[in-house]
Amino acid sequence: MTGPLAGIKILEVGAVLAGPYATLMLADLGAEVTKIEPPAGDISRQVSATYFASLNRGKRSICLDLASEPGRRRLGELVAESDALLVNLKPSAIRKLGLTYAALREFNERIVCVALTGFGLYGGDEPAFDYVIQAVTGVAAMTGDPAGPPTLPGYTSVDNSTGLTAALGLLAQVHSGRGGQVDVSMRDVMLSQLNYHAAAYLNDGVVPRRRAFGAHPFYVPAQLFPTADGYLALFVTHDGFWRSLCAETSLTGWETMAERAADREAVIAAVSAVLVTDTAANWETRLRRRGVPAAAVRTLAQALDETPEAVVQAGPYRQVRCSIGVDGYLPDYRRAPELGEHG
Repeated sequence: MTGPLAGIKILEVGAVLAGPYATLMLADLGAEVTKIEPPAGDISRQVSATYFASLNRGKRSICLDLASEPGRRRLGELVAESDALLVNLKPSAIRKLGLTYAALREFNERIVCVALTGFGLYGGDEPAFDYVIQAVTGVAAMTGDPAGPPTLPGYTSVDNSTGLTAALGLLAQVHSGRGGQVDVSMRDVMLSQLNYHAAAYLNDGVVPRRRAFGAHPFYVPAQLFPTADGYLALFVTHDGFWRSLCAETSLTGWETMAERAADREAVIAAVSAVLVTDTAANWETRLRRRGVPAAAVRTLAQALDETPEAVVQAGPYRQVRCSIGVDGYLPDYRRAPELGEHG
């Protein structure tokens, strides 16, 4: 079976992570992605070969100096035979290099141009990297122990989230059958992903705050708990889960979600006292048998070792497979291209 995006041709003028991750997902689903690189190549090639390969498998690579007349002419030829172009550069560079729909429609009226930037295509050139956006949108302020400093997640959540959103925007406009400009900013994506937190503040004046062990602001108990060995993630979202937890632990009381939320500290103390009597691994087994959402905290290495089916071979590198499964379709996990290999 061919991929669901077979026949769709996408150009990428991307660097490092957000843009390349967007087109990686599209390539895994069967699109033909051509990566347009400057003569020096995507800067992520300088990070490491495995880093670059993890974000660029299955793509083609050509080298173009987009600031030159020959480069501009070749870009026009590529646009004429493509469905979309995705670019993640600062806004002034996008406009200067003519990578907008307004500049490229002369080559192809149906081209979809996606600009992935920090603050929007018309939002200025302020530096916008993952950690910066986590800081300006409130993500860092909400993360970490309340007694400690703001904390950043252990992976590039902004770049990955924005890449996925850009891929969605690209596909939506391609599906419409119309060319046009799609504008996706890292700031807007993260504010959108803070959905219920933002709504609580905008409508009820509730300011998000950090809670110990990452406790959920509404559900109780829903957080990490120390155990006799390791940490356990527990997520009790409704009364049925609570009754099942009580059946396994001999806890009693607080029968409704409202009661547990109103008496948060006492509930957490009672659950904590029980969970330290056994290991995280054992609690996971015991609670999952009863249908309670619980998991021992693992390292990435442990998680990958436990899910060998998620690992694929792409050229010389082992990588994590595409996260979208389509019945009857297996992505062709080809190696990442050499610089300018398809020029």
